[in-house]
Amino acid sequence: MIDHDAALKAVENSLDRPSAARVYDYFIGGETNYAIDRLFAEKVRKRLPLMGDYCKTSRQFLGRAVRHCAELGIRQFVDIGSGLPTAGNVHEVADEARPQEDTHVLYIDNEPIALAHSTLLLADTADPDRHHAVAADLFDPEGLWERVMDSGIIDVEEPIALVVNAVMHFIKDEQDPDALLDFYRERLAPGSLLVLSQMTNENPANDEERQALLDILEYYETTTNPGFLRTMDEFRRFFGGWPLLEPGLVYAPAWHPDEKTVFAAAPSESRVIGGIARKP
Repeated sequence: MIDHDAALKAVENSLDRPSAARVYDYFIGGETNYAIDRLFAEKVRKRLPLMGDYCKTSRQFLGRAVRHCAELGIRQFVDIGSGLPTAGNVHEVADEARPQEDTHVLYIDNEPIALAHSTLLLADTADPDRHHAVAADLFDPEGLWERVMDSGIIDVEEPIALVVNAVMHFIKDEQDPDALLDFYRERLAPGSLLVLSQMTNENPANDEERQALLDILEYYETTTNPGFLRTMDEFRRFFGGWPLLEPGLVYAPAWHPDEKTVFAAAPSESRVIGGIARKP
């Protein structure tokens, strides 16, 4: 049963500092954000004018990746660090790609504010028999996977598309992301797909952009989610050596672009990298 009062209370209690999830929502044109988030977002935009386009790039990559997974026959999606339901949700894209509506989607986030908004918004847009949102923490892999198994909508013995989109840049190396990804990869059934993306500091255009990226990381230290950027070589290891689907690990706009893709003409300007790997 949906506890709307508890969800609304969680929202009210989260307004003392910017939420990275709501800032992202603002940048991609969503409506689930507040003045404190918009003020922070505009501070970021002033220092890095294309930040909104980088966020849109991440969201567009998610949509194309989910569609591709569904077209390959994947019917189960686990979205870790799902953030706020907004334009182009995983369940909406998956159902569009598979009109028979046989896909099951589990949204997972550890922020009470994200879960609260998910609870409220999924009640209006989702099929409760196939689409759930639960609270769990990427940093508690045993507990998170238990929630997956207990969800009632995901069969862990069958292939799953595990989505960790625009999340890894909020996990610093000292937090041992390698062990976390190792755990989740090991739990996936053969034939599963791993969808990963993050912002990158690969080949800044100039010293000004290099410094701007450093400044943005400093800004995010004041939010709910401090950040950490990686190059492609530093990021590739998270796929665990699994074979990457074509075109491999690339700047996100170069991953099966369509007519709506931001930065399609110059993918390296996007500051976002991503790819999909299949478990042998």
